[in-house]
Amino acid sequence: MTEILQARAALLDMDGTLVDSTAVVERLWLAWAEPHGIDPETVLRTVHGRQGHQSMAILLPERDHAINLRENEVMLATEASDVDGVIGIPGAEDLLAALQPFPHAVVTSANVALMTARMGQAGLTVPELAVTAENVSASKPDPEGFLLAARTLGIDPADCVVFRTPAPASRPPTRRACA
Repeated sequence: MTEILQARAALLDMDGTLVDSTAVVERLWLAWAEPHGIDPETVLRTVHGRQGHQSMAILLPERDHAINLRENEVMLATEASDVDGVIGIPGAEDLLAALQPFPHAVVTSANVALMTARMGQAGLTVPELAVTAENVSASKPDPEGFLLAARTLGIDPADCVVFRTPAPASRPPTRRACA
């Protein structure tokens, strides 16, 4: 069954929507967690879709946030240089090509370097507008990035459609950024 959505702009999450980076994310985060003695299942439920320093704060709640920020910089650099296993989601290239004449943006918790590395590894062109970790104070599931993208495009959030993978069941639902 086909469902037609009326929208003036498309806002696309990167990981899980345009690229599949599961292999590298899990490999690197499990290696980070091992010396801390953190249960692998807990790590995998926590790290997807949010900025690294926020994941670290959840996984090591008593630790000084300054340490998380420093380790996150190292993690981002490592993730940007290790793209082994990053692949394009089937149909992502066609979707981006079809959206080219229309307002659209990628919204990601990754920083610019990591987004560029993953999109490049997957053979995908980064849209003209990209909202990255550098542009927001809160990562997904907070809607800040999607709202910023809509505002930057000059489109009312109610006139946007968001393409993203659902939040894992372990994360509480959040308000919707765009309908």
